[in-house]
Amino acid sequence: MATLLLRNAARVVTMDADRREVADGFVLIEDNRIVAVGGPEALPEGADAVIDLPGHVLMPGLVNTHHHMFQSLTRAVPAAQDADLFGWLKALYPIWARLTPEMVRVSTQVAMAELMLSGCTTSSDHLYLYLNGCRLDDSIEAADEIGLRFHAARGAMSLGESAGGLPPDALVEDEAAILADTRRLIETWHDPARYAMRRIVVAPCSPFSVGEGLMRDAAALARSYGVCLHTHLAENQDDVAYSRERFGKTPAEYAADLGWVGPDVWHAHCVKLDEDGIRLFARTGTGVAHCPCSNMRLASGIAPVPRMRCEGVPVGLGVDGSASNDAGHLLGEARQAMLLVRVGHGPAAMTARQALEIATLGGAKVLGRDDIGALAPGMAADCVAFDLRGLSSAGALHDPVGALVFCAPPAVALSVINGRIVVRDGRLLTLETGLLAERHNALSRRLVNGD
Repeated sequence: MATLLLRNAARVVTMDADRREVADGFVLIEDNRIVAVGGPEALPEGADAVIDLPGHVLMPGLVNTHHHMFQSLTRAVPAAQDADLFGWLKALYPIWARLTPEMVRVSTQVAMAELMLSGCTTSSDHLYLYLNGCRLDDSIEAADEIGLRFHAARGAMSLGESAGGLPPDALVEDEAAILADTRRLIETWHDPARYAMRRIVVAPCSPFSVGEGLMRDAAALARSYGVCLHTHLAENQDDVAYSRERFGKTPAEYAADLGWVGPDVWHAHCVKLDEDGIRLFARTGTGVAHCPCSNMRLASGIAPVPRMRCEGVPVGLGVDGSASNDAGHLLGEARQAMLLVRVGHGPAAMTARQALEIATLGGAKVLGRDDIGALAPGMAADCVAFDLRGLSSAGALHDPVGALVFCAPPAVALSVINGRIVVRDGRLLTLETGLLAERHNALSRRLVNGD
């Protein structure tokens, strides 16, 4: 097996059981797994490939637990710039109706490239529009090409405006067809093995875009195959009001009644999750994808993350869709998570290291994985290095780990995913980003303008 030695890092942030931070440390990789981590006293003599990392922080790859990658085509659309969640969706639904398979593939790779250059090594994506021949397979094949560890969530909308839902009727699917395609995707693409690069997630979109029957059937289908479940929940006050009016329940009560709680379930946002909901999620091991930038952009509020974590709710980080965040810098999202929580709950509500823990171990737990999120023997060989020798962190090197979160977030210098070097010296090696952006912009113009 090939070996790769990453050595002489200014600091290695392990996120292991003891949360060790090792000065002048190394990580030794064999094939697609980590075999040793330590300091200069235990430095191996050599390896098939050696990379020196002076002035760098070396840490586990970041984990993104919620995204809508197709939305990178509709960033900063003027009609949706100043709306809340429901108004934002209504402005964009007619544009998204023109989505094509090529748009899905290219936008997926743009979103993934942006994530990878920010330190992300594993991402979920929630694709819930299947029009004009679009398939989740388009996203999966794009991920295989670019080299990101991927949890592909088969989203769905089945409740149109005429039936009391939010999306236009033209955007919804037949529920039997949704379940059949979900079953096909699991049987075709899902890999349950340790170190898997690809997993399928069952993910009806939201309480206001699918019916109760589909939610129940989707949960039963997922559990029959042993795959995870994901949806949106309690994103803002309108979301809560819809749940109370239509179902006579809080969002958490609605989720529990439909079987949507447990360690195999995670919900996006949960900004308005109440105390009973927090305790329910803690008791059942139900996860939350915290998306601070999107929540701020849409003025949804400040999620009670400190309370969730205090009770034991698994919390990961998500950049959310590129049309409600307009960025996909996952280290920047960790910084925003720390700052936003402090606005709502005080300066001690979240430390820099806690923000990084949410972005690594927290995300791994939310996605149901015990093989990513930490640098330790037996873990997947997913690690990233940030160079702190530049202007943005000058004066902060007395705490290089804190500098990663407090200072302006840098781009990643080195990224290794599943033992493969995918970013070197800040450059993505698996795709040509200039050509990718050019094609993406052309498709974005066609989509938004209706050409």
